[in-house]
Amino acid sequence: MDHDLQTRLPSIAISTRDIERLRHLAEAATERYPATAEFLAREIDRAEIRESDHPMHGIVAMDSEVTFRDDISGQARTVTLVFPEAADVDAGRISILTPIGAALIGLSAGQTIEFQTPAGGWRSLTVIKVN
Repeated sequence: MDHDLQTRLPSIAISTRDIERLRHLAEAATERYPATAEFLAREIDRAEIRESDHPMHGIVAMDSEVTFRDDISGQARTVTLVFPEAADVDAGRISILTPIGAALIGLSAGQTIEFQTPAGGWRSLTVIKVN
């Protein structure tokens, strides 16, 4: 796989409603989850910031239900993207402070993102649907 990510990352958008809390969260998580916090901070920095009064239809935002496909296994999964205190993997609520959560934020249906996991492996996810 070619890992020249800067040229291959899809465009993303995050609302002003979410952006400040996400920035604080990434900063606060630096010691405990350094790789994921750094990944989330990079995603925030490259995102198009949209005013909260503009609809974010079809874009993964906080509290969005998103169906995505793991491009390596081919498995599809539906989750709700939440802040860490609301996370419950068994209930399908995935934290923004997980590599998958940080990868999904701001994506739209049809977009694919490739990212490095904290263990050093590579994953690729494609968003199928956003509710």
